[in-house]
Formats: sequence, C-alpha cells, structure tokens
Amino acid sequence: MEKKSLFPLKSWCIGRVLAIFAHDFYINATRISLMNDVITLLNDALWGYLLMGALVACGLWFTWKTRGVQFRMVGEMLRLLTDAAVPAGNHHHKHISSFQAFAVSVATRVGTGNLAGVATAIAVGGPGAVFWMWMIALLGAATAFVESTLGQLFKQRHRASFIGGPAYYILHGLHRPWMASLFAVLMTITFGLSYNSIQSNTICGAMQQAFGWEPMAVGGVTAVVALFIVFGGIHRIARVSAVLVPLMAIGYFLLAVVIVLMNIHLVPHVLRVIVASAFGLEQTLGGALGAAMMNGVKRGLFSNEAGEGSAPNVAATATVSHPVKQGLIQALGVFTDTLLVCSCTAFIILISGLYEVPELNGITLTQAALSAEVGSFGPIFIAIAIFLFAFSSIIGNYYYGEANILFLLRHSPLNSFPLTIYRIFSAGVMVMFGAWVSLDLVWNLGDLCMALLTACNLVAIVSLGKYAFRLLDDYRQQKRRGITEPTFHRSQMPEIADDLPCWE
Repeated sequence: MEKKSLFPLKSWCIGRVLAIFAHDFYINATRISLMNDVITLLNDALWGYLLMGALVACGLWFTWKTRGVQFRMVGEMLRLLTDAAVPAGNHHHKHISSFQAFAVSVATRVGTGNLAGVATAIAVGGPGAVFWMWMIALLGAATAFVESTLGQLFKQRHRASFIGGPAYYILHGLHRPWMASLFAVLMTITFGLSYNSIQSNTICGAMQQAFGWEPMAVGGVTAVVALFIVFGGIHRIARVSAVLVPLMAIGYFLLAVVIVLMNIHLVPHVLRVIVASAFGLEQTLGGALGAAMMNGVKRGLFSNEAGEGSAPNVAATATVSHPVKQGLIQALGVFTDTLLVCSCTAFIILISGLYEVPELNGITLTQAALSAEVGSFGPIFIAIAIFLFAFSSIIGNYYYGEANILFLLRHSPLNSFPLTIYRIFSAGVMVMFGAWVSLDLVWNLGDLCMALLTACNLVAIVSLGKYAFRLLDDYRQQKRRGITEPTFHRSQMPEIADDLPCWE
C-alpha cells in the first residue's frame, strides 16, 4: 500500500521537474529569438546607413593619397614575403618574420568567411554580392596598408618580442586612452569570443553534413586542440599558421581551378550574372540592389578584415627594417583572401546553380555545390578544408584578443591569471558555444561586433593616416635611390619620436 501511495507523488514530482525544464527552455529560446531580432535591427541600421559609406569613402581616400599603392606595388609585396631583415639592436628578440606575420593574419582572414560567408552573401544578396566583395577588397587593400603600417610604426616592446595594434596607435598616436581601451575591449569580444563561436559553428555544421558527427562532440575536440596551441603563445601560433595556411589555401585553390576548367563554357555566363545582379539589372524585387551591396560589403569585410583593425595586431609583431613593409604585406593578404579564395567559393556555387535553392545557406550551400561538381567527395573535402580554415582562424583570433588584453593590463604586474581565463573562454567556452547555438545568431552577433570595432578603427586611421603617407613616400624615395632594403629611424619623425621606442 505504501508503494502504491508513493507512486502518484513520484509521478507528480517528475512531471513538475519536466514542466520546469520545458518552461525554462521555452523562456530561454524566446529570449534568444528576441535577442537575435534586436541584433538584426541594429545591424541593419549600422551597415545600411553608416559603415558601407564609411568603408568605401576611406578606401577611396587612402587609394588616392597613396597613389594606388595596392595596384602599383604588387611586385614589392610578393618580394617582401621572403624578407628576413632584422633591425640593428634587436638580436636578443624572438623574431617573427614577414611571412609568419602574413601567415597569421591570413589565417584569421581565410576562414569561414571564405566558404560559409561567401555562400551566405550569395544566398541572401544574390550573385551581385560577389561583385561588391571584390570592390571592397580592391579599395580595402589601401585601408589595410595604412592600418598595418601604423601598427608597425607605433609598436611597443613586450618581453622578447613586439606587440601593437590599433589600441597602441590610438594611445600613442592620438593620445586618447579612453578610445584605446574601448577598442581593446571591442577587439577582445569580437575576435577572441564572437568570431570564434562563428568558426566553431561552421566546423560543426560541416562535419555533421559530411560525416554525421554530433556538433557538441566536434566542438569538444576542437576546443581541446585549440587550447593546447594557444597556451603556447604567439610563436607556436605563428609556426602552426605558417604550415596550415599555405596548405589549405593552395589545396582549395587548385580544386576550384579544376572545377572552373571543367565548366569553362559557363564562366562568361557566371560573370554576366554577377555584374547584372550587382546593379539590380536582373532583379524584379525592390531592395535587391541594396541587399547585394550590404551583404557583399559585410561578408567581404568579415573575410578580408580590411579596416577592421585586426591585422595591425599581428603586423606589429614582425621584425622588419621599415614600417611600410608590413603595410604592403597585409595589403597582399586582402587580395589573397578575397580575390583568390573567396572567388573560388563564389565560382563553385554559381556554376552549380544551387544558390537559388532556399533551403541551402552557409557551409551547407558550399558543400552541396561542390558535391554537385565532384560527387560525394565534395562534402568530405569541404569538411576537412573548413576545419583547417576555421581552426587556423580560431588560434589567430585568440592572439588578437590576447594582444588587447595585454594592452588593458599594461599597468598591472600580475596579468597571467586574466590571460589564463581568457584563453579558456576564447579557445574553450566560445568554441563550445558555437557548437550549440544557431547559425543565424552567431553571424548576427559577429556582424554587430564587427560594425562597432570597424567604426572605432576608421576614426583612428583617418586621423593618423598622414604618418602612413609620409612613410610610404620615404620608402619609395629610398627604393629610387637604389636602396634594396629601406630603413626607418624615429628621428625622421621628430614630432612623435618619443612615441616610437622600437625605431631607435
């Protein structure tokens, strides 16, 4: 009798617990949905009315002031990839070469934006979004030159190497500590936290599509490996990136070339569709032109990061004889990312024609497009490629956050504990978060963080651009005099010499 009398009580307790869990799940799902809607509204306002115009205006201004540096000095950019010059007096430093700095920056550029981001831009904005991605890259390369040159100019010594980035040139160039701290906080949140959830989300989606693996399991393995690498510091990150980046970029590019050659007769049609869609010539719905431009610019910036303020963080770590060298190297990184790797994805998708299928978006669209061209091998190849692309971005993104946390803690003698916590969150917690949440939420959150970060950086580089222009003129004059390896000394800029301790 006692057992029977307890049964209804147990049933009621279990039912009550399940009801509480169901209610909490509903509430959390509703909150996430509401948060996603709010973030979308903010993104539309920032990208539709502010950042698109600002990015294009800055790109045009920097292109004019540098006399088209991104077009006229491509040969010098390629030559500098092998540059190993070490300024006098730095022989006790651990050197990051030009190529290693290039590899780390490209590792963060070449990631989900190239495979999933391009697919999302085409799915939402149409084929015309590709055209606007190209345009923002051509103009953005000049912006990337300016910000990375400034990153080198205002870099600071840190232990056995160098550290720098927008937070440092805002502090030492503009002398606005509050703005520098704001940028450092935004940078840490955007790259170290938000972007890493995007990379993880894409890795998990690709692995589930190709192999049927559970996202949380994939996220767990990715987090463990990422934590091992990031706890090794910038030198381990640079070594890993220098191997992964060329491997994945060359392999993906070769596959795309094969697919394009197999469908060479469709290339004129694809180009025609891109251009026509870019200017709304083939659209019947109002707002199609705006959608193509907005999504092309957003996804282009997410991919190549020109003007966002990320690349200067790693550009500052390189040991070079003149700041312009890293400016040129990082401009080349923009071309490598958008004109090469993003175009590969765009052509694969547009040749397949699957971009018109509403159910396909993000990495699943890229996988389906490649599967249509090379069979069942396609999704597997993309899963492996996206793992290499996105994983290298995770460890590169982590370093960007670390550099800015060190800036925020520059007056604190004890900074190892906050860095340890950040490493766990960046390479561990946020990787798992990306494996759990939806694709829309992580991308919308990333877009909002990117907008705020870019706006802050553009204000700084427009104000400090005059120094980058002077450095470029000096570099060109030395090259005209037959100097193979131009050098810079802080005495050449006496008005800010005290703020340039690394150029003695």
